[in-house]
Amino acid sequence: MSTRVLALGVLFSVLPDADVAGFGFGIAYDDPLGHRGLTHSLAFAAVMATLGAFLLAVAKDAAAKDGGRARAWCYLFLATASHGVLDAMTDGGLGIAFFAPFSNTRYFLPWRPIAVSPIGVTAFFTERGLTVLRSEFQWIWLPAGLFSILALAVRRLWTGHRES
Repeated sequence: MSTRVLALGVLFSVLPDADVAGFGFGIAYDDPLGHRGLTHSLAFAAVMATLGAFLLAVAKDAAAKDGGRARAWCYLFLATASHGVLDAMTDGGLGIAFFAPFSNTRYFLPWRPIAVSPIGVTAFFTERGLTVLRSEFQWIWLPAGLFSILALAVRRLWTGHRES
């Protein structure tokens, strides 16, 4: 994948939390446009993946050609959707509206080991914020890092195997 595709994936993975700006406009937490509502849905992930794939095609990115377009779309969809899935594993909040805009029903996953982050910058720089960082390191960053190392090792073995 190109650097452009990877960068879009990183941006799209945090984009769902742009919904916190709604608080400043009087949008309630449990509103369909509220926090963990529409922007955390699978429909939003699909729209963003489609938009991202279109932008890559317009930019004539190599990843947007032939079979790469479908791979780029899947990557962008998973990057965006992963945010809601991880939020559904937190121990607080109202849940995730996975099926918005069709339903505002909020869901959590059965296993919720991740400490929920306080909303707001000043609230984050407290003892609670440090607890959240430890929890996210344990349940998100460490497993993601180990998975990445494993994936790179498998890729190198597979590439080396195919060349011989």
